[in-house]
Amino acid sequence: MTTLLGTPAVPPRGVGNLRGTESFPSAARHELANAQLRRNIGKATHTIRGKRLRVTEELPDWEELRLAGEAIKNDVLSRLPELLEQFEDAVTARGGVVHWAADATEANALVEKLVRDTGSDEVIKVKSMATQEMGLNEYLEARGITAHETDLAELIVQLGHDTPSHILVPAIHRNRSEIRDIFLREMDGVDPALDDNPAHLAEASRKYLRHKFMTVPVAVSGANFGIADTGTLSVVESEGNGRMCLTLPDTLITVMGIEKLLPTFRDLEVFFQLLPRSSTGERMNPYTSMWTGVTPGDGPQNFHLILLDNGRTATLADDIGREALRCIRCSACLNVCPVYERAGGHAYGSTYPGPIGAVLTPQLAGMDRPDDPNATLPFASSLCGACFDACPVRIDIPSLLVELRHQKVEHAKFGPEAAAMKAASIAMSSSKRWTVAQKGARLARLLADKRGQITWLPGSVGGWTDARDFPAPPTQTFRQWWNSDEGRSAVEQARTEGGRS
Repeated sequence: MTTLLGTPAVPPRGVGNLRGTESFPSAARHELANAQLRRNIGKATHTIRGKRLRVTEELPDWEELRLAGEAIKNDVLSRLPELLEQFEDAVTARGGVVHWAADATEANALVEKLVRDTGSDEVIKVKSMATQEMGLNEYLEARGITAHETDLAELIVQLGHDTPSHILVPAIHRNRSEIRDIFLREMDGVDPALDDNPAHLAEASRKYLRHKFMTVPVAVSGANFGIADTGTLSVVESEGNGRMCLTLPDTLITVMGIEKLLPTFRDLEVFFQLLPRSSTGERMNPYTSMWTGVTPGDGPQNFHLILLDNGRTATLADDIGREALRCIRCSACLNVCPVYERAGGHAYGSTYPGPIGAVLTPQLAGMDRPDDPNATLPFASSLCGACFDACPVRIDIPSLLVELRHQKVEHAKFGPEAAAMKAASIAMSSSKRWTVAQKGARLARLLADKRGQITWLPGSVGGWTDARDFPAPPTQTFRQWWNSDEGRSAVEQARTEGGRS
């Protein structure tokens, strides 16, 4: 075995679908123009948010559960190499085969080889953020292997030739009438009279997928949790499609991020309470599937586990940023985020949208290039703190965003912003220079309108006025007023009134 975390140097940043192609401000501006998308997302996030609040308020020890989840995940991160070795040994002892992938390229190639070894050119898939992160579907399609998504929302996205916009509900940006149109256009054998009743849409998807469940011999899944001491893996879901994929095919390939471990089986007690309440607002997941290796005559007879790094080791090496690896992909932070609610998931240009994506994507994929779109993600936040309050494992996302902003500024090349800060530093380091600078600032009054507001600035500083106006500088500085007759009179009056009181 080669332990990825045992290498002395930090490995390359992750690759795959993580790196965006357009900056967040630019993409968000396009998405904000889509009124239907904003209505769809606003309605869905408000509904999920309300359900979550109701079921978390039922538990008097909810905060204690959050603290327990945080402590367990911190323990995992502090001794991840040894837990991974223990996990590999347990999976192997129970008939599974473990593979290690440093990045998306290696992981995709492993999946392709394992599928080809079965002789199949099709796979059925359980909803998986890890395989989305790798760009697995696109990779396989380019090589003649068809991947069929079986989760209803993922199926909608796939048939619509679209990309997910939410961690938990990938098609949150679609309404029922749009989904009906997609099914009528893309599904073979669908009833032309299909309406937009949710039950009818779900039934149409079941009929479409049933043949795939019964005939495709290979399934690909992710994993919500892996148990280090037993080698057990778990997938939780709401539809039952995952259970079909995990039990019917002859070969099962699971791709799991190396941070998804829990030390013992008992730890599931905490996370099986935290995850459903935080994600879907349910007290428990309708379907909880667990499997340990291979059981002769029952379920898949060939089980392969791919442990995916893809930038996680580099993130683990950051004493502050590693906190993001506690994430259990519940999406609670997305559902309370005012920025996500208005801009939508596509604006983030990554597998992981929303607040957690704004910290996770730059760390996994890197933001080292000056023009890297991921470098804009840490600024896609108002820092209101709602995401931290909602996070079931207490990830301090606002603090991580501030740290990533700091790192971005520290590594940025000298530009207009740095020049402005340097000029301010020089001016503020001397009272004489500061006085001169204050007098010079009055020239900005030339840019003010009749209301005394500056609504436009030229060039690279124009970003300040894209979304805000600010008042023109006063006609005199505070020091000038202080030394004027008016200022002296006001000071004397204040002293007199103060003495009387």
